[in-house]
Amino acid sequence: MEKVIKNVKTGKAILKPDPIDREIPFDGGVMITETDTAGVIVYANRKFREMTGYTKEELIGSPHSINRHPDMPKAAFEGLWNTIKLGNSWEGYVKNMSKNGKYYLVQVHISPKVDDDGKIIGYIAGRKIPDRGAMDKALELYKSMIAEES
Repeated sequence: MEKVIKNVKTGKAILKPDPIDREIPFDGGVMITETDTAGVIVYANRKFREMTGYTKEELIGSPHSINRHPDMPKAAFEGLWNTIKLGNSWEGYVKNMSKNGKYYLVQVHISPKVDDDGKIIGYIAGRKIPDRGAMDKALELYKSMIAEES
């Protein structure tokens, strides 16, 4: 079931595809995004755009959930948000989805971005190739979390 994501900057609706059980191998480099405090993308580097398949115009102004894979439990993101809103960094393993519905696996590090007064004004996320053993353990945990959410 396709879902529509609205870009708050352009007002355009972006159709989010149904997932396809096919991995896009992450060949290295670092995928970087910056969001505002609500999780709306304000910057996405070239590697992120290449991996997701979305254009800069589609990404900037869209919620970061544009690349959320349905295999990711809501509770995983609740923990992430609870951590970063307190001003702490978060690191974990995430299964994301590209514009064509295929998935890619990453290890993510997210840190708050603060102004001169120490107020959180956004978040910066960097992604790298995950350790496969740790990623597999995380995916198994996510399956059980999804089952509990249902």
